[in-house]
Amino acid sequence: MDTEAQHMERDPSSGPADGADEGSRSTHVQDRPAVPLSWGRTAFLGMLCTVALLLFSAFVLQPFLIPSGSMQPTLRVGDRVLVNKLAYRFGSEPRRGDVVVFDGTGSFVPEPAPEGNAVGVLLREAAASLGLAESAGSDFVKRVVGVGGDRVVCCDRRGRVEVNGTPVDEEYLHPGDRPSDVAFDIVVPDGRLWMMGDHRSNSRDSRDHLGQPGGGMVPVERVVGRVDWLGWPLGRLGAVEGTGAFAGIRPTDGDHG
Repeated sequence: MDTEAQHMERDPSSGPADGADEGSRSTHVQDRPAVPLSWGRTAFLGMLCTVALLLFSAFVLQPFLIPSGSMQPTLRVGDRVLVNKLAYRFGSEPRRGDVVVFDGTGSFVPEPAPEGNAVGVLLREAAASLGLAESAGSDFVKRVVGVGGDRVVCCDRRGRVEVNGTPVDEEYLHPGDRPSDVAFDIVVPDGRLWMMGDHRSNSRDSRDHLGQPGGGMVPVERVVGRVDWLGWPLGRLGAVEGTGAFAGIRPTDGDHG
């Protein structure tokens, strides 16, 4: 009996005490201030985000700063375009009319001498891959006018470029420009491309390298990707319009366009 009485006396007093402890713990948890991220953790997260962006840029979608007016009016100086690197990854190849970014090493520019400051080169390439700086001097943006097997001629009696005997009405040309002030008659080898800028009077393209090794033809494997979108300025945000100028071109052996 004494034991039971003692137990009953302890129960009422222990209940509130337990509730008070829970309330105290609850209040303590709610009032606990947020722990700020340490500098080390912040730096790690920033580095992780940068690496993710670089990988995305390297394999999927790369920003590219337009440094010249050679593609006006389609692309303007200072535009930032998004280059689709998956466009030609799964068996597809560039088609006539595509606007592409390519590495002109060996076709538009000679092989560069090795640079001494490897860290500086790496940082510049990283900034260029994020669209924060101009890319290497060997990167160009032009329009594909001829693909492997094509015969590209300029000009016919009306001053137009012909591809495989069919005249091309190039509605994308800069107002006032002629298709070319330079006459040429070339056959594009398989696996190569004939590139021209839309601002023909202000574009150094395949025409300027006719007498050089490779004849101004760009190897398909040097194509970085297709320019599909404009990312900046905001007033021009959207897809880069395609063209139907080459729709009537007759196919040839080895033709991919």
